[in-house]
Amino acid sequence: MEQVTYFEDYEIGFSRTTLGRTITETDFIVHAGHTGDFFPHHMDAEYMKTTPFGQRIAHGTMVFSIGVGLTASVINPVAFSYGYDRLRFIRPVFIGDTIKTRATITAKEDDPKRSDAGRVIERNEVINQRGEVVLAADHIYVVERREKRIESSE
Repeated sequence: MEQVTYFEDYEIGFSRTTLGRTITETDFIVHAGHTGDFFPHHMDAEYMKTTPFGQRIAHGTMVFSIGVGLTASVINPVAFSYGYDRLRFIRPVFIGDTIKTRATITAKEDDPKRSDAGRVIERNEVINQRGEVVLAADHIYVVERREKRIESSE
């Protein structure tokens, strides 16, 4: 689905929540294969029984990837991702947990490199089935302005 939303159209405080996604053992295996991260925290059930977690924990990078992927439901042809800041792995995610992502517009600012665009910061919070935030990151978008900003020559 495509939806044109210019910089001026974004409203600070606007929030949306995605549908949920249950984490499976297959997710762990595929992610480990893709990344080469076969640490026992993710792959060794017997070892993890001896830790305070009691079971394998999801790769933080996997939770991030899935959490971000859940937000990718609308294509905005006048915006692109500039990256992520303030990424934090707050709580562990386990096999069988269901996660969803709440995305909230938290700030808008001028883009110092582009007078025809601004930056929109969207706080992504990945939430488990108990309503606990398990991961948080700020997604930065560069978004075209409807009208080009006039540069000062001072």
